[in-house]
Amino acid sequence: MAGKIYLIPVTLGGDDFRYVIPEKVLEVTRGLRFFVVENIRSARRFLRLIDKAFPIDESVFFELNEHTGEKEISHFLEPAINGSDIGLMSEAGLPGIADPGARLIEIAHKKKIRVTPLAGPSSIIMALISSGLNGQNFCFNGYLPVKPEERASRLKELEKRSREGYAQIFMETPYRNQKMLDTILSTCSKETLLCIATDITLPTESIRTMSISGWRSEIPDLKDRFVVFVLQ
Repeated sequence: MAGKIYLIPVTLGGDDFRYVIPEKVLEVTRGLRFFVVENIRSARRFLRLIDKAFPIDESVFFELNEHTGEKEISHFLEPAINGSDIGLMSEAGLPGIADPGARLIEIAHKKKIRVTPLAGPSSIIMALISSGLNGQNFCFNGYLPVKPEERASRLKELEKRSREGYAQIFMETPYRNQKMLDTILSTCSKETLLCIATDITLPTESIRTMSISGWRSEIPDLKDRFVVFVLQ
């Protein structure tokens, strides 16, 4: 029988893994010896975090990123075809969302390999449910353009969609958060609602929803923090 692909949750940056990952999920993860990961070093660090005696040297790691070809990804699935379970891990949170692991999952389905998601933290969903905005109709937009003009144009599109009743979720890299916020505040209408969810599950967590006019009078410092934005 073929093995399974387990979608392994990872903490969102903190070391208190028991706060966000169920014990049963940890048990499954500790029992795996084949892993497809976004970054080998951080994956090994996480495994040692949840089990100081984890047999790293007895485990096999395949690194999957945006440059990995389809033939190579198919090769990563060979342990499952031969009967061994594989764990798929992102850098943080759940794999498959804004994450190259989605490509492995797609190929696994084509090869009729069973995919099993495991419960864990998702900053995107946790930001949405904490925002007070529309959890019935929403859209995750990933990362917006880097160039200021293109970013502003995209934000106007998202704001228009939000007027149709769809909460718009997006992210930015920590070092560009402040520029993103500046563009939001200078582009969006003053009555538009914005949730800024910062450092979710960490001791410095902050989640707050206000109108654009409210944020303009209380601009937070988001530099080098993990942020999810929800617009409506």
